[in-house]
Amino acid sequence: MNEYGKNKQPFYFLTDFSLQNNVFIPAQNIHNSPFLFNFEEGSTSYNHPYHFVKNPPKYTDYLAAFQQVQTEIQKGNSYIVNLTFQSKISTNLSLNNIFHASKAKYKLLWKDKFVVFSPETFVKIQDGIISTYPMKGTIDAELPNADQLLLQSTKESAEHSSIVDLLRNDLSIHTTELQVTRFKYLDKVKTSDGEILQMSSEIVGKLKVGYLNSLGDILIDLLPAGSVSGAPKQQTIKIINEVENYNRGYYCGVAGYFDGSRLNSFVMIRFIEQTEDGMVFKSGGGIHSLSDPEKEYEELIKKIYVPIY
Repeated sequence: MNEYGKNKQPFYFLTDFSLQNNVFIPAQNIHNSPFLFNFEEGSTSYNHPYHFVKNPPKYTDYLAAFQQVQTEIQKGNSYIVNLTFQSKISTNLSLNNIFHASKAKYKLLWKDKFVVFSPETFVKIQDGIISTYPMKGTIDAELPNADQLLLQSTKESAEHSSIVDLLRNDLSIHTTELQVTRFKYLDKVKTSDGEILQMSSEIVGKLKVGYLNSLGDILIDLLPAGSVSGAPKQQTIKIINEVENYNRGYYCGVAGYFDGSRLNSFVMIRFIEQTEDGMVFKSGGGIHSLSDPEKEYEELIKKIYVPIY
């Protein structure tokens, strides 16, 4: 990334959550790769009947993991932990169908492996300015006064503020004039099960002179994404590795594209993976000391959807 940034050569990339399995693709090679990317470009229509059945983990299993996380929080080892599970799904849609028909801000297909339809921008870099958009806080948009419930929730505000502070700290390594330009704004995401509201903030900073020479260093210093790990980051990642009973893989990793001058990237949430035992959907949410396990479990299930409508 540093070399291609310095020479202003376009490339694609993706990282897994653990930063152990990373993919770098020069742009001229993308058509010979197993990947399809879509950055804020819309979708094709899908007019065929389809079924999509969720089989989430048992609540008792979720509760056991939730309680483990709360124990770590009470010990002071973390302020917020992003706890995730994988759920079996049954559908007549293929990964390819889902990629092309999903209506999402960012989409990625790794042929025969997984598909992502993410609403969350990670970082954008353009003209010496870097911006990041942590997304933390979710509510069913069909609830009465859902927007006010989300914005005024003590738990959601504390969770969101913790992640904003974490991302500000991450960006400060490479920036000056750092500021939160938008705080707690809401986006509505339409799903096959209705609409949800997601809360985000925008953090913007000025990069140091010669930043294109160190694109890779900048990105590595920001990973894994704070919104899908927690705070403080390194200690929280240890908790995640101990509590979650599966391998996230590329779920919660980051993917992006550099066009020679601008970089756009996203967090790989809303993630369906093809396994030997069928498709699984990976989802979760942030756990705070104020979290209610039943509501967190409901949120995990609400995030299992396809944006095909």
